[in-house]
Amino acid sequence: MTKREIAVLGGAHIDRRGRISDTTVPGASNPGTWFEEAGGGGFNAARNLARLGHRVRMISPRGGDSAGETVAAAAAAAGVIDCPFTFLDRKTPSYTAILEKDGNLVIALADMDLYALFSPRRLQQRATRELLAASDLVLADANLPQETLTALVEATAGTNRILAGIAVSPAKVVRYSQCLAGLDFLFMNEAEARALTGAEAAAAEEWPSLLRSAGLSGGVVTRGGKAAVAFDRETACLAVPPALPALADVTGAGDALASGFLAALLDGIGLAGCLRHGIAAAILTLHSPFAAAVEMSPGNLARVLTLVPEPQMLS
Repeated sequence: MTKREIAVLGGAHIDRRGRISDTTVPGASNPGTWFEEAGGGGFNAARNLARLGHRVRMISPRGGDSAGETVAAAAAAAGVIDCPFTFLDRKTPSYTAILEKDGNLVIALADMDLYALFSPRRLQQRATRELLAASDLVLADANLPQETLTALVEATAGTNRILAGIAVSPAKVVRYSQCLAGLDFLFMNEAEARALTGAEAAAAEEWPSLLRSAGLSGGVVTRGGKAAVAFDRETACLAVPPALPALADVTGAGDALASGFLAALLDGIGLAGCLRHGIAAAILTLHSPFAAAVEMSPGNLARVLTLVPEPQMLS
């Protein structure tokens, strides 16, 4: 593996997760446990990529509060170079989720108004421009405003660096709609793919065509424990994740898949191999209580990779 320069722009905030201890009873008080850690789609991916041996810088707005200090400490612990712009009179964004006993999401609330202040003007600052210019990979999540995502794609157009995105949610993925053609890869689940295309795929094999028609040249669509599909300009492939006996928590699994996929891509691995690496990274995270598994490492990823079947080529 060659150590690469990576810039991540997007969410770095506090994740709060309540897990129900028994069968979920809607509209009632449910016994459970509470957990809090630093999170965010971009930040989860940044920590994974740093633990996989790359030099990663995280750019995100932050409040001048104890939650912001928690995020900074988590960045340092994972080896991420933290590059926030801090608003001393604001609070750090947060994401609060309620999970079923089996780890699946019931409902979540995102308190993230601060990200609206990540304007295109921030991309024009000299330090940011130099950081982007020096990066082999630029990864952004959809916590950024639509105009900022579009400006970021325009700023990196015509370069050799990889530009990728993380969908975050069905409500936010549409922020990429004006700049899809400039992305090399976008990582999403089926709900996010439906929101982006306005279409429903009868089978996973249909997503590459639907997303290409929407203007996207490459991406990955995950489907929980069912087959995930990846595609680029020329080819597509499908891989079924191995069955898992139990899930610690689904939070961060999609971000981990993006991390494993992109790390393999930076190593020159082909599409099918990238998808296998992404699934392996997601498995590591699904067995961890954390959104960014502390066990993420090249060695552990290689070990889990042996459990992932070879993808089926579609085209």
